Amino acid sequence: MLTSVFIAAVSLALFWMAAFTLWWQMHAWRTPEVLASTRFSRPDGGEGLSFSLLLPARHEQAVLDHTIQRLLESTHDDFEIIVIVGHDDPETTEVARRAEACDPRVRVVVDTHEKKNKPKAMNTALPHCRGDVVGVFDAEDQVHPELLAHVDHAFRSTGADVVQGGVQLINFHSSWYSLRNCLEYFFWFRSRLHLHAQKGFIPLGGNTVFVRTDVLRAADGWDPNCLAEDCDLGVRLSSKGKRVVVAYDSDMVTREETPGTLMSLLKQRTRWNQGFLQVYRKKDWKQLPGFGQRLLARYTLMTPFLQAVSGVIIPLNVAIALFLDVPVGIAFFTFLPAVTALVTFVFEVVGLHDFGKQYGLRVRLVHYLKLIVGGPFYQVLLAGAAIRAVWREQRGRNDWELTSHVGAHLTEVTREDVPA
Repeated sequence: MLTSVFIAAVSLALFWMAAFTLWWQMHAWRTPEVLASTRFSRPDGGEGLSFSLLLPARHEQAVLDHTIQRLLESTHDDFEIIVIVGHDDPETTEVARRAEACDPRVRVVVDTHEKKNKPKAMNTALPHCRGDVVGVFDAEDQVHPELLAHVDHAFRSTGADVVQGGVQLINFHSSWYSLRNCLEYFFWFRSRLHLHAQKGFIPLGGNTVFVRTDVLRAADGWDPNCLAEDCDLGVRLSSKGKRVVVAYDSDMVTREETPGTLMSLLKQRTRWNQGFLQVYRKKDWKQLPGFGQRLLARYTLMTPFLQAVSGVIIPLNVAIALFLDVPVGIAFFTFLPAVTALVTFVFEVVGLHDFGKQYGLRVRLVHYLKLIVGGPFYQVLLAGAAIRAVWREQRGRNDWELTSHVGAHLTEVTREDVPA
C-alpha cells in the first residue's frame, strides 16, 4: 500500500512540475498580442540616457577584440565601454589596452582580487561608471548596433529601473547538445522571463541587462560571493519593488555561443544551479510583497534541488512500477509525466522551426531528429549538473568554474544551414 502511494505521489508531482514548465515556456505564444508585446517598441529618435557598458573578460583574448569593435559600432551617441581584466591575465589585458589606445570610449579597469569571479570584477568597475545606465555584456557577445537606442527608448517610455534584453545562443548546428542549448535560451528569453517580469519576480540574465546606475549603487552592486550574481541582483531588485522590463527581438538579441564541450556545459549548469540555491538560502525573496510572488520565487530558486531529486527518483519510480507487484492502475500513474513530455516535445519541434525562421537558419530533418533523440540524454545531463550543484553547495565549494569561449557563433554557418 505504501509503495503504491509513493508511486502515485511521485508521478503526480512530476506531472505537475512538467506541466508548469510547459506553461511557462508557452507564455509568449498564448496570443498574437502577447507575442507582439514581448518585443522592443520602435525608438522615437531621441536619446536621453548615457551608458556605461561593463565587459568583464578573463582569458578571453580570442574573442574580446571582436566584441569591443561591435560595441563601438553602436548608433547611440553617448556610451563608454569599461573592459575589466585581471591583474594576472596579460594576454587579455594586451587586447584590452590596444582597444583603449585606439578609441577614447574604451577604458580598462584592472581587477586585483586574489580570487576572481565575475561579480567581483563588475563591482571593481562600478565606481568608475559615468553613465546614467550600467549595461553588462560578456566578452564573446555579438551585439546589435541599434540595441542601445532601443534600450534608451524602453527606459524613457516605460519608466523602468531595469531593462533585460534578449540573449540567444546561435550555433545550433555545432553538436547534438548545442541544438537543445540554443532552444533553451530561445524559450527562456523569448517567453519565460516575460512571465517573471509580469509577476514581479525575475531572476535576471547574465548579460544584455541594463540597470539605472543609481539603483545599482543603492543595491551595493553585485553579491561578490554568489555564483549566480545576475539571478541574485534580480531577486533583490524585485524584492525592493523595482520595475523590470523584458524585451526580446530577434534583430536586437545579443548572440553567443554554446559551451564547447559537454564537461564545460556541465560545469556551467552546475554553477548556475548552485547560484540559484545560494540565492534561495539568502532569503531576500521572502521580502516580496505578494504570496504568489514568494511561491514563484521559492519554486524557481529550488528548481536545481527539484531537478536533482527527480534525477534520482524517476528511475527508481519506474523500476518499482515495472519490477514490483503493484496494481495496474497505480503503474499507469508512472506514465503521467510522459504525457506532458510528449506535449513538450511537440512544442519544442514547433519552437525549433520558429527559431530557424527568425534567425534565417535552415532547420533540416536531421536537426528535428537530434532534438527528439537527444532529449532524454540532455535531461540526464541537466539532472547530473543539479546533483553536482547540490553536492558542491553542501560541501561549501563555491569556486568559480569559468566557461571558455572560442567564437563558434562568429564563424559563418555551413551551407546546409543557410536558407536557400
